[in-house]
Amino acid sequence: MQPTITESPFDKQSAQKYVKKKLDEALHEALWELWYIDADKLSALTCMSKRWLEDEIFCDVRMRAIEVRKVKKRWWPAKEAREVMKEITSDW
Repeated sequence: MQPTITESPFDKQSAQKYVKKKLDEALHEALWELWYIDADKLSALTCMSKRWLEDEIFCDVRMRAIEVRKVKKRWWPAKEAREVMKEITSDW
């Protein structure tokens, strides 16, 4: 008696969702490899509004300590900003 092999049908939609999710994760990690990051990019990466970031994150002394400013534009070293934001949000 031979064992029966049952194959589940290939679910194209779930495969596409899985691939999209993995690509989004890889892109998210790659973006954090930037040297510097600005408020717009931080807002997009964290899903936090710019105004909320201004009120809760950017005013923190730890973020101000790593801020790089030229005229009205501000940047933060990406890796340091990520770590500081982790510290700030873990205090909540």
